[in-house]
Amino acid sequence: MQRKLDILLVEDNLSLSENIAEYLEALGHRLDFAHDGTAGLARALEAPFDVVILDLALPRRDGLEVCREIKARSTRAVPVLMLTAHDTLDDKLTGFAHGADDYLTKPFALAELAARCQALALRQQLGTEHRIRIGTLTVDRRAMTAERCGQPIALTPLSFRILLHLAEAYPATVSRHDLAHAIWGEDMPDSDSLRSHIHLLRQAIDKPFGTASLETLHGFGFRLLADA
Repeated sequence: MQRKLDILLVEDNLSLSENIAEYLEALGHRLDFAHDGTAGLARALEAPFDVVILDLALPRRDGLEVCREIKARSTRAVPVLMLTAHDTLDDKLTGFAHGADDYLTKPFALAELAARCQALALRQQLGTEHRIRIGTLTVDRRAMTAERCGQPIALTPLSFRILLHLAEAYPATVSRHDLAHAIWGEDMPDSDSLRSHIHLLRQAIDKPFGTASLETLHGFGFRLLADA
């Protein structure tokens, strides 16, 4: 089963951008957009994406510069798939030298683009443990379970997804908007619904243990804390 990915598409050709979005969204992926290099860099640095699809020839800041800045400044590792009409070996080597993880020349098949996004997202997880340990809290990606101080924690599937997203972002803070988008995509509920789910998660992972591992940063979002 393929992962549903959060993808940032930075492409100034609106027709191509619409075609890519229509195809990838039909596969269940969630797309965000920027149409120039400056906006693309800002969006890549403020929200967690599984893959960034980055055109090389962009207004305001070119793709090479944007890619280099993403790799230098992002608080998490984000794979970048570079799109370009330039297909010489030197062009590709230049892209890789600026941090690109993959390179696709125009024109390309949308099915190949989707497959490369999946491969990059999978590659990003290679070498990482299935278990994420944050203090006394352990979150198991593969088993979809959590425990604290060695005691299993009963979680609903949605509560586990929220916890896993926060655990994968640790020690960074996840904004309310980005957390809701990661869980529900474009069909985000109102803020009261997210607040209720955070309350249920806190009751499960914190209340029985006497110390807080889930912190609310009022006006911004949430983060996990290591308690030991």
